[in-house]
Amino acid sequence: MEPQAALNEIAFLLEYDLAPRFKVQAFRRAASAIEGMTDAQLRERIADGRLARTKGIGDRTFQVITQAVEGGVPDYLVALRDRRPELPDSPLAEELRGDLHTHTEWSDGTVPIAAMADAATALGREYLAITDHSPHLTVANGLSVERLQQQLSDIEEWNQTTDDAAVTLLKGIEVDILEDGSLDQTREMLGRLDVVTASVHSKLRADAPTMTARMLGAVRDPATNVLGHCTGRLVRGSRGTRPQSEFDAEKVFAACAANDVAVEINSRPERQDPPDALIAMALDAGCLFSIDSDAHAPGHLAFVALGAARAEAAGVPADRVVTTWPLPRLRDWLASRR
Repeated sequence: MEPQAALNEIAFLLEYDLAPRFKVQAFRRAASAIEGMTDAQLRERIADGRLARTKGIGDRTFQVITQAVEGGVPDYLVALRDRRPELPDSPLAEELRGDLHTHTEWSDGTVPIAAMADAATALGREYLAITDHSPHLTVANGLSVERLQQQLSDIEEWNQTTDDAAVTLLKGIEVDILEDGSLDQTREMLGRLDVVTASVHSKLRADAPTMTARMLGAVRDPATNVLGHCTGRLVRGSRGTRPQSEFDAEKVFAACAANDVAVEINSRPERQDPPDALIAMALDAGCLFSIDSDAHAPGHLAFVALGAARAEAAGVPADRVVTTWPLPRLRDWLASRR
């Protein structure tokens, strides 16, 4: 097996398993450390001890490279493949064309824009929104106006310099909904974006009237396209669990339907947000939906199958899911509130 491919696949599978970031990065660093080396060069460096002393190569990654160079599938990769849970077999997942909520190393993701775009291309995505965090969320390295401007230039360059087979990147943001219901970015910058996913990240235990007013302010803002992970709950994972926020869901979903804002079905296994009962309520309210990965690494992009299975179980029709729409129709919808 090609050693760099083995290291990258291990990183991908660890990401899918929500492994700690440092563990994933160890394999990505090792893949970078051996980039461009032939098998013959690797064998020579293994034999004389240079590879073991190479910066970015640890005991586990050295073992993986050695076994791959010898022509086999590394034991560690075999174990990860064996324990990876099967994704749900969902016809709706097959209809998904894109993803409106992803992160890169510009905020709290783990890889550059190009790596996320390459992974989305490999998965057959038609479009991918890059939606890094906004300035208020300092813990996630949220983007200032200046940094967001720089990122938009990188996205434009990707779209201009890649071939037609590559995914189209959409310029976006996961903008924090501030306590007064306003969006955490300037009006000028919001107006330059293709996609605005608005989410609450702070004061999640506020009382229901306060949270309802806050969310309604964001939903009614003409810049907002998607209401992200609306309850903020966590049901599993290394961050522990967190109960869902309290708000008047009927009012919020009615506002989403009236303002043509999609309710996100966040596919991350530790979120599963909204809960099933709220998906049903949003469906009855006439809402559109956006099935998104909330990916912070390439291995997370496949999570959309989990969200699609939940939407399908709730009876959400494919045409009510904006991420099943072809790009021209999606662009028309995104631009309709600007």
